[in-house]
Amino acid sequence: MRVEGSGPNSGQSSPTASARAPLLHNAAAPADRRPQWAPYGGEDGAPSPEDGPATAEDTLGGGGAVVGGPPPQIAHRKLLLLPPPPPTNSARRGGGVCGGGMRIRWSGRDFLRLWGGGGGRRSSLLPRSWRRWRCLHKRVTVLQCVFILVIFVIFSTLLLVKYVSTSPLTRPILMKGCGLLSLIRRDSRPEPSIRCAAGGSGGGDHAGRHAASGSPQLIQQILRGVGRGSSMSPVVMGAAGADRRSAAWLRIDPKVLVFVETTYSRLGREITELLVYNRIKYKVEVSGKSLPVLTNLDKGRYGVVVFENVGKYLKMDKWNRELLDKYCREYSVGLIGFNPPSEETLVGAQLRGFPLFLHTNLRLRDAALNAASPVLRLTRAGETVRGPLVGEDWSVFSPNHSTYEAVAWAVRDWGPEGPHHGVSGAEESDPKQPLITVIQDHGRLDGIERVLFGSGLRFWLHKLLFLDALSYLSHDQLSVSLTRYLLIDVDDIFVGERGTRLTRDDVQALLATQKRMQQMVPGFRFNLGFSGKYFHHGTAEENLGDDMLLENADQFLWFGHMWNHQQPHLYDNITQLEIDMTLNRNFAKEHGIPVDSGYSIAPHHSGVYPVHEPLYEAWKRVWGVRATSTEEYPHLRPARLRRGFIHRNIMVLPRQTCGLFTHTILIERYPGGRAKLDEAIQGGELFQTLAFNPINVFMTHMSNYGNDRLALYTFESVVKFLRCWTNLKLTSAPPLQLGERYFQMYPEEADPVWGNPCEDVRHQRIWSRNKTCEQLPRFLVIGPQKTGTTALYTFLSMHPDISSNFPSPDTFEEIQFFNGKNYYRGLDWYMSFFPVPKNSTARYLFEKSATYFDGDLVPKRVHALLPHAKLVTILISPSRRAYSWYQHMRAHGDAVAKNYTFYEVVTATDTAPKNLRELRNRCLNPGKYSQHLERWLSYFPPQQLHIIDGDTLRSNPVEVMNDLQRFLKIVPPFDYSAHLRYDPKKGFFCQVTNGDHTKCLGRSKGRQYPPMDERAYKLLQRYYLTHNTALVKLLKRLGGRHVPQWLKDDLSDTVVAA
Repeated sequence: MRVEGSGPNSGQSSPTASARAPLLHNAAAPADRRPQWAPYGGEDGAPSPEDGPATAEDTLGGGGAVVGGPPPQIAHRKLLLLPPPPPTNSARRGGGVCGGGMRIRWSGRDFLRLWGGGGGRRSSLLPRSWRRWRCLHKRVTVLQCVFILVIFVIFSTLLLVKYVSTSPLTRPILMKGCGLLSLIRRDSRPEPSIRCAAGGSGGGDHAGRHAASGSPQLIQQILRGVGRGSSMSPVVMGAAGADRRSAAWLRIDPKVLVFVETTYSRLGREITELLVYNRIKYKVEVSGKSLPVLTNLDKGRYGVVVFENVGKYLKMDKWNRELLDKYCREYSVGLIGFNPPSEETLVGAQLRGFPLFLHTNLRLRDAALNAASPVLRLTRAGETVRGPLVGEDWSVFSPNHSTYEAVAWAVRDWGPEGPHHGVSGAEESDPKQPLITVIQDHGRLDGIERVLFGSGLRFWLHKLLFLDALSYLSHDQLSVSLTRYLLIDVDDIFVGERGTRLTRDDVQALLATQKRMQQMVPGFRFNLGFSGKYFHHGTAEENLGDDMLLENADQFLWFGHMWNHQQPHLYDNITQLEIDMTLNRNFAKEHGIPVDSGYSIAPHHSGVYPVHEPLYEAWKRVWGVRATSTEEYPHLRPARLRRGFIHRNIMVLPRQTCGLFTHTILIERYPGGRAKLDEAIQGGELFQTLAFNPINVFMTHMSNYGNDRLALYTFESVVKFLRCWTNLKLTSAPPLQLGERYFQMYPEEADPVWGNPCEDVRHQRIWSRNKTCEQLPRFLVIGPQKTGTTALYTFLSMHPDISSNFPSPDTFEEIQFFNGKNYYRGLDWYMSFFPVPKNSTARYLFEKSATYFDGDLVPKRVHALLPHAKLVTILISPSRRAYSWYQHMRAHGDAVAKNYTFYEVVTATDTAPKNLRELRNRCLNPGKYSQHLERWLSYFPPQQLHIIDGDTLRSNPVEVMNDLQRFLKIVPPFDYSAHLRYDPKKGFFCQVTNGDHTKCLGRSKGRQYPPMDERAYKLLQRYYLTHNTALVKLLKRLGGRHVPQWLKDDLSDTVVAA
């Protein structure tokens, strides 16, 4: 060890030490200030016998006063710095033991021996002048250890705070009795920060009223004429939102004709999905083919024509182009076109036949709207979408005629290289020049109004503008409502783990947010769902939150769950369900919660859909429920297809999700973080859900309102963003009023469509465990009537592996579920007609209902429940079928059939009595075979349809049954030749029983009727001519289907009376 300083011994070193290691110094420093480096040594610098040879590895630099650091050859070594002890009074005066400015060099071993070990050798390591300060060094070191310990404790506490504040499992430990969490929890709750640049009143104000707001520089440039050489003239402000209904409004149907490049193209799919979302009717045609029929008598079939690729419109063959343009002019039909991305970059390319120029494959940013555009209706101008726009393949328009007017524009996104990288001309002089991305053609050139888009629908603002263009070009025929109803359900307000429930502060925040929301959404109140069993099941602080909710019960809407939060489909006994609901109702009465809302939600949507009949019955008995909602009908995804229905006089509304779930309680744990949540709010899925659904019932959970209060942030933010960018009028109402309003708007949705629970994993989880899809039929005999369906039913029932449904007391062997009032009895009722698989040996269940064949809704309903079922139909001559039905009704004593001849029935006009017209329709309509088969084939592939010739079934049933077994893939096949025998008395085949006996159909089957009047037969031959011709074409198109002899006869010139 070496000591240096200004004292008497400064600058002296042991000769022995000098001999063992050369003196190291910084040559650049003054001699008296150079840092000295010395090897280990004994007392006064003498080497210790235990030290061994000194090396640079063992050296240690001095304190902070050393300038220059260690020499290069030891600069890489780890050096431990020890500050010198404070000088005494004498040292401060320059005298005493050490003198002033003393500097001490310590080696690693010195430090270890001094403080860590060595026993009595510690003293020998210190100079005599330093021994008196040994106690002082000990004291300083203890203070350092305490300091280090404090730092360690603080660091550990910070880690603990982070863990506790992000883990709901640890919060209850700290919250017991003291509320420590509130002291250490970080303040990370997101707060709504959306502000409209133009005030954002929304609420139905038209965009034209905000023309002076938003981006005035861009607006002024547009009104001066965007694009070099443009002759576009300014238009009068405030035109947006005008009523465009005219005489043309009455001459077109509210339907869209969409031309796509292929049936699988992305933009075409996005267009149709948006139309479905907003319940707008449409027809899709592939570009390049012949035009569909555009008119129906003197009325146009379509109100707007949409081209996925506007280039396909420009390049249409002359005949089709002239025909389409003529239709658009005569019926005042507008056209929407999109310019799709392409690999070829165009600069100033002119659109064929138009004074409009195109620039493609651009990157853009900062989109805004022309507040003066008359197209704007749903969309509100005045704001700017800041930042880069999605995609790098944008097209922009440069007009050169006054017929064009900008609807939307943006500026070039130059990227990091800047605006002058590879730029010349106009762009160099004005790199922030607004570029038109959506443009309107007023039709001053050719009498056809158009709206053209420079990109597809990936950009959310284009979806709004597309709806506005449909409304404008269709003269308001295709307009969506500007009123949006908003109801936010808060499920399980008392259900949650300790540490995740609401505190008094959370309830206060809930009330404060509700008050702010009411200023933007008149009538708004949070709708709280409760399970009384879990009241006061939190920490002390959370129980106070429960109390505060009840103290403010009149501030909210309320609805009941189950008392113990049990899923209703797990209850097989309706009495148990009623007891559970009654407990919850009694809790509500005891605690001042309203019980007359007429609305309820089942936990996890259990029992609502798929329907659990005991739930609906118990709801009506206990709560008087008239409305509920679910996200599961018909399926959770895609959300745009969710619909409502009515069952047991209970209105079931579609329920929407907002991206928040039970576990979504902290913003830092939200999937994708806050940026992802804000994306959904600002033009994303949540924003579009509100924008496109007239009635919105959102599902949220109690945990979304505590912790980081993400639900409060989410809904207040999205409402503000809607007010900034749309002219929607937001309002709210209680659930019953929303239900009534919904089915006034969409009466066609009142009838449910029962789906197959086994086709959706989510549905299987909330379906009764006593039910199985194996109890559903695998094939159906669909008719039509009077073609031999009863005989086929009898033959199928003979098969040991095939089993039919149980007979109905009303309709005998037919259930008639899919085509009548029985359908509203629900799936449970239908399944009750089939044996439980464990109680049956049959592998193939089937149902026969001959009325299914010509039912308008039957194919859709059958496909929803039995998408993989096979279909069996029997066809005979439609003329003979009609006559057979007439005779059937006479045999059963029908008064109309007895009072009118067959000819009078089939020739009855629409002015005839109602009963006569109904009999006429039942005689004639089922015989339009091609029409009904086409309907079935629109839902089922041809491979699932088997057509039986009715004449062959009568003359050779064994052959028919063998073919049918092959179609159904039944192995091993059943030998019908040993079980069917022709009965000459009956005139058809019958079942062979014991011995030589046969069992035939009843007396009503195989009747001998008087011959049909030849006049009636000729009439029917002419009546069915077009239908029979279409049937021949259909059979040939299906392939492998032979044309039966009766069809050939009916189409021949020879008339043979039956």
